[in-house]
Amino acid sequence: MFREQIKVLDCTIRDGGLMNNHDFDDRFVRAIFKAVSEAGIDYMEIGYKNSKKLFPGDKYGAWKFCSDDDIRKVTDGIPSKTKLSVMVDVDRVDLEDIKPKKESPVSMIRTACYVKDVDKAIYLANHFADKGYETAVNLMAISKVLEVELTECLTQLEKECKCNVVYLVDSNGSLYQETVEYLIKKAKSIVKTKEIGIHAHNNQQLAFSNTIEAIIHQANYLDSTIFGMGRAAGNCPTELLLGFLKNPKFDIRPILDVISKEMIPLSRKVEWGYVIPYAITGILDEHPKSALELRESDRKDNYREFYDSFAGSSEVE
Repeated sequence: MFREQIKVLDCTIRDGGLMNNHDFDDRFVRAIFKAVSEAGIDYMEIGYKNSKKLFPGDKYGAWKFCSDDDIRKVTDGIPSKTKLSVMVDVDRVDLEDIKPKKESPVSMIRTACYVKDVDKAIYLANHFADKGYETAVNLMAISKVLEVELTECLTQLEKECKCNVVYLVDSNGSLYQETVEYLIKKAKSIVKTKEIGIHAHNNQQLAFSNTIEAIIHQANYLDSTIFGMGRAAGNCPTELLLGFLKNPKFDIRPILDVISKEMIPLSRKVEWGYVIPYAITGILDEHPKSALELRESDRKDNYREFYDSFAGSSEVE
């Protein structure tokens, strides 16, 4: 699947940080950046640019906020062609914290929103574009969006937004390949002047195959995380994606090294990846918040009870 336009964005620190409040130490983030750079990956999303007024600093690590100084501490001195990205959520960013691109080590700012908030996302993306950044809009929970709403949203993004990329996000990990095909084709039919991206979650162990499906139908921006580390069931694994893409600029070996040295030890302390409660929320197209709460309780392995809390008992009286 060699296609020159394809770009890989590794969001291990940003999406994976949802499992530990973005409390990675500088040494770890630097190791990930070095591996991603040596692997030839196009972008690394190093965290969120969230407002410190909304999130207490004593609860969250530095990568919830991504100050330019913190970013420079972990990237300076490492030869790299990898561009840095940060994500903002609608209503959770202070625009005065975003310096012009010429003053920042960040190249891309992605704005995450639900379809109902696309007006706000367009305003933010245009603001960041005017400051010189590459921009993207990530449409979350795409599996929950009504057809007419999606059509209107995509049309509005095409006509009014300066973003470079529109991402479809399978937040609940509920999509199957046929739906991925349909959604990518629909987005491509409306959004003519921007690239289409895919961000898949692995609740049903389909993040990799759904990403391949998106590639087949001309999605060129692909999200992944090393060892699949991401919120709940995690994401399309970077190592699998690099193994699939037949592009000689990518080198899987630095990613394998960092998995051995950093991700395996971390996985013994922080849980992520496929477990049954996340599979259940994926099957039922529910947000994994309830499954995350279950995994932190003393009933974390009561799978049937958890399923019945959504679906009701299947027994016939």
